[in-house]
Amino acid sequence: MRKQAFLSTHRAYRDSIVPQHGEQTFQVVLEHTDLFITAERDLSGPMLDLVRQLRGELKSFMLLTPGFRESLGPVPAPDTAPRVAREMARAAQLCNVGPMAAVAGTFAHLVAEHFSAQSPNIIVENGGDITIYSTHERVVALLGDPASGARLGLRIAKGEFPVSLCGSSATIGPSLSLGQGELVVVRSKSGAFADAAATNLANLIDSGDDLDLVLKRAKELAPLGLDGVFAQADGKLAVWGKMELVALED
Repeated sequence: MRKQAFLSTHRAYRDSIVPQHGEQTFQVVLEHTDLFITAERDLSGPMLDLVRQLRGELKSFMLLTPGFRESLGPVPAPDTAPRVAREMARAAQLCNVGPMAAVAGTFAHLVAEHFSAQSPNIIVENGGDITIYSTHERVVALLGDPASGARLGLRIAKGEFPVSLCGSSATIGPSLSLGQGELVVVRSKSGAFADAAATNLANLIDSGDDLDLVLKRAKELAPLGLDGVFAQADGKLAVWGKMELVALED
């Protein structure tokens, strides 16, 4: 039976985030979109306007495109569709999942990209899916078990940004996963692709014995935009690609 142990709407992991010198954190919330941002200044006002615009464009497109919201398989979006829908549709097609599997990563990516000129150091987190622009090294915690906290982090060197990191889990949060893995994290330049790929890979896991399947599929997705993957299930770990892991201090 699938373990759904951590479904709280309070995202406690955000409480441990301490902004670096010259940075501050703030939240942008509109309906189901809940962004936590680290940036050089408070951009919450214009970010809220952008989120409202993106949500409006996506809602209008979904009203005119039957199945785009509900499908668990790819649904095409024409060239005339808004960018948010096109990004989601393309990622879904590449990874053979439904478009909504890419929605959180797409929003994080588009918001971070839009405001990166105003804040060269910016991190946009959307329910565990993040896009980062940075002028220096960053370490991102990998939270496979909220009860025990993050023990491992992913080091991203200066000069490797922008980077998107998106996760999928059968045991954390309300998002749909057809697998049983505790955590799959995908690294990519595209937030939409990272989100869709994480869902595709997580769906392969019924037990820790399936991590080899995850790595095999990850290598197949690499030419399409996957730069690295981290997977955790039944106390086992699998890592491939540009994933420099570091131990986190208590």
